[in-house]
Amino acid sequence: MGRVYVLGTLLSTFSTSIGRVWLSVLFIFRIMVLVVAAEAVWGDEQDDFVCNTLQPGCKTVCYDHFFPLSHIRLWALQLIFVSTPALLVALHATRSTRHMHTIKDNTHVWQGITGSLLYTYLFSVLCRILLECGFLAVFYYLYQGFIMPRLVKCDAPPCPNVVDCFISRPTEKTIFTIFMLTVSAICMLLNMAELFYLHIACFRYSLTLPRSPNSLPMVSKAISTHGSQTSSPVAANLWP
Repeated sequence: MGRVYVLGTLLSTFSTSIGRVWLSVLFIFRIMVLVVAAEAVWGDEQDDFVCNTLQPGCKTVCYDHFFPLSHIRLWALQLIFVSTPALLVALHATRSTRHMHTIKDNTHVWQGITGSLLYTYLFSVLCRILLECGFLAVFYYLYQGFIMPRLVKCDAPPCPNVVDCFISRPTEKTIFTIFMLTVSAICMLLNMAELFYLHIACFRYSLTLPRSPNSLPMVSKAISTHGSQTSSPVAANLWP
């Protein structure tokens, strides 16, 4: 957990206020819930998948037909893909030292971010929106909806006829699924709000400041050396 905290601190350093809210929702309501609760809910999904037949292999084939990919593994892949663009922003920021300047005093550390990093951040937010939408569509396609049924009927070979198969704890799994998908939708809305905010901020700066190489729109932030954060004008070059 210590590494997760360090990673979250690094990502929040190069995020807007909306981006920090997104990070908090991601770590608390998605990663933590997935690690703590998901295994307990889906840990017995295949063992307790019961079909009213003794035909060898029928139960396994039916389970694979209705659940080609485990919910937990799909959510884990989603979190990995959604988090990757933010990691790329942090990597870009830490590597591009020639595009950053730091002014230290006894209270605050001021960090400026150039336009290239701002464009990377915008691209990462757009990628997160597209990935969230894509995984929601994949989830609906794989499981034919968001509600966990109590009973499914299967006639896939080698089943001798149409057999009834029963899913363990369908109500609990439905509630958990709806919760995870709702949090995913909230994260997508936060990303859309952040993208809108960044475009509006950049547009306002481009209108109020002269368009010359020596006085480009700037975006900046102040980060307290004691762990507190204060607002300040933005310090990132935005090329027209």
